Amino acid sequence: MPSSIDHLIKKNADWSVARTSEDPEFFRKLVNQQSPAYLWIGCSDSRVPANDIVGLMPGELFVHRNVANIVYASDLNCQSVVEYAVDVLRVRHIIVCGHYGCGGVKAALDRQHHGLIDNWLTSIKDVYFKNRKTLDVIEDDAVKLDRMCELNVIEQVRSLSHTPVVQAAWLRGQYLNLHGWVYGLHNGLVNDLRVSISQSEGVQPTYRYDG
Repeated sequence: MPSSIDHLIKKNADWSVARTSEDPEFFRKLVNQQSPAYLWIGCSDSRVPANDIVGLMPGELFVHRNVANIVYASDLNCQSVVEYAVDVLRVRHIIVCGHYGCGGVKAALDRQHHGLIDNWLTSIKDVYFKNRKTLDVIEDDAVKLDRMCELNVIEQVRSLSHTPVVQAAWLRGQYLNLHGWVYGLHNGLVNDLRVSISQSEGVQPTYRYDG
């Protein structure tokens, strides 16, 4: 029996031919250079294709994805990506991008058991707890979920600003700007939450490294 994913191999071959037809030097240039100015920390949701959303080609956007775009200090995967992006690739912008209607955010709030993912989603429960007074007055569940998606992104930008790698970059004078966006599945547009942080002074003193 042929593999059920053989069509993906065919699509890959077609894609390679199309790229080469557009630019015969495309893959040679891609092999010899990776110098993205941006790191994208986004959700694993298959409907949120990072490069396509911002119209960037391969090699122009460094990408890390996980369920509900969470930045944990204890997540060595995420922190290693951030370290490489900041210290080696010297990216100038890190974008934390969630999306409206996020299933991970919804799962964190529905009081149901979902398996191992419950451990991962703990920080979203913390976000809800800190903002429960304003969230509990929202009667429309969809509106409440979307607001939680925004608050989660804001919290993850703050968490990112607390990391030693990011703060070390600021201390040595490296330009590095953190941003929080939420992507709309319904219209393909990003909502800039205007929570950018570009220097240590934007971090609460408790979490700030001064040297």
